[in-house]
Amino acid sequence: MLPLDKLPLVYLARHGETPWSLTGQHTGLSDIALTENGEEQARKLGERLKGLEFARVFSSPLQRAKRTGELAGFGAQIEVLDDLSEWHYGAFEGVTTRDILKTRPDFFPFRDGFPEGESVAEIGARADLVVMRIREAEQGSGRKNILVFSHGHMLRFVAASFLKLPSPEARIFNLATASVSILGYDHNLMEPVIKLWNDTSHLA
Repeated sequence: MLPLDKLPLVYLARHGETPWSLTGQHTGLSDIALTENGEEQARKLGERLKGLEFARVFSSPLQRAKRTGELAGFGAQIEVLDDLSEWHYGAFEGVTTRDILKTRPDFFPFRDGFPEGESVAEIGARADLVVMRIREAEQGSGRKNILVFSHGHMLRFVAASFLKLPSPEARIFNLATASVSILGYDHNLMEPVIKLWNDTSHLA
């Protein structure tokens, strides 16, 4: 059993601002670039993470996440995981929640999934695969901290999976752009917990 100060931590970093995050449009597999402010957010994120060492750094293949990781100073370490891509929004790609509710007033994504896109079960299964990779990377003696660059919805599902919650419970883990969250353990590796959630203090 690892001593408490050697239990690994998993840092989750959401990508910086994009034009569609500003307008509230669902941005799934569309490969949208960061805004200038989003790039600056990524650099500030790098300052927040400066001095920390990570055994592995994983990123979504989409440029808004990968570029955030590069600007934060982790480009040389990044390993792209396709499973870290954002939720596939299907027919609702590029559409705001406000506009969706005009035609589907009872729409709830964490129950309904997205038409012509991914169901809750499907994105939850991808999150489970990501957590499996994280668990594998944590193996071995000593502290093996992990850093993950991904998206607002995907990281919520990763958190739910890591904490052994049903996939629909991802709904409770809201995330701002360029935020940092930390998952870890309480007494042992069988007790996953939240250490920090949705910290944006570095952007002030």
